[in-house]
Amino acid sequence: MRMKIRMCQGVGGIIIITMVTSFMLMYNSSSGDRPSAPSPQSSPSSHRLHAPASAVKKPERPKKLPTWTLEGYTGVMDHKPLRMHCRTCALVTSSGQLTGRKRGEEIDRSECVIRMNDAPSVGFQQDVGGRTSLRVIAHSSLQRVLRSRQELLNVSQDTVFIFWGPSNAMRRDGKGHVYNNLKLLKQLLPKLKVYIISRIKMLKFDELFKNETGIDRKSSSSWLSTGWFTMAIALELCDRINVYGMVPPDSCRSPSRPSVPYHYYEPLGAAECSMYLSHERSRRGGHHRFITEKTVFANWARTFNIHFYQPDWKPAAGIIGMNISYTPTIS
Repeated sequence: MRMKIRMCQGVGGIIIITMVTSFMLMYNSSSGDRPSAPSPQSSPSSHRLHAPASAVKKPERPKKLPTWTLEGYTGVMDHKPLRMHCRTCALVTSSGQLTGRKRGEEIDRSECVIRMNDAPSVGFQQDVGGRTSLRVIAHSSLQRVLRSRQELLNVSQDTVFIFWGPSNAMRRDGKGHVYNNLKLLKQLLPKLKVYIISRIKMLKFDELFKNETGIDRKSSSSWLSTGWFTMAIALELCDRINVYGMVPPDSCRSPSRPSVPYHYYEPLGAAECSMYLSHERSRRGGHHRFITEKTVFANWARTFNIHFYQPDWKPAAGIIGMNISYTPTIS
């Protein structure tokens, strides 16, 4: 059995090396054949859309704010903590609620744009924007992210990647397969900004969920979603959070709700509410409590500077049975 596991890990390592090598060849080829796309500048005093440089004066770069040290997010290889701070953040979900809504330019005007897992922007810029400042990625999405070579090529120099996963996958003693792959990726592409959530921080996220909901994640055999980690990270990172594509917690109860895909980039995939309800009702292991998490987010929005768009909604005056125990930890 151990030999089979080692063989699988060896094959996985060969696949990672092959994919990353192909990525580097594409990078070198692309950098010689194409000019790189200009990185958009954010301007808090201007709400004009981007236009050709000859038509619109280039906006001034906003004054740089003091960078915050975010505890619990450590760099692969150097183990240094993440230092980052944004005035305004657009937290872009992967929901089909965004399809055809043309919020892309509005999203890109934010100082920082946050995305999740392997959700693409290429080909969907009109609805979800094109910039990415931070991408929060689940351990289970690593292979899909590596397969998105072109997406990595476009954003790798400016984007911060934060990976989360169970402690056995992220351990640094040579036995954590996800950490080993990230270490290899960082060695081959040293300019990538790759961080992982520490084991202690993961335990704090579990404790936070229990304090907010009264539900013990482990005893209920559920997993926190990437959306949970992303929202909590955004509270530490951003002064204001504009969330795009997140429905209210009671949205799926409405019989007149429109049916949209769970992911905007998978139009033929599962319906959003079907996914939410099946996970929320499941008592088998491996499910997420999407609706419970959204109830917490709505509650947080009553205290913190969180706003929801597409659909546009505000939380109710009060949510029974929920606590507000979260305090962002920054230094």
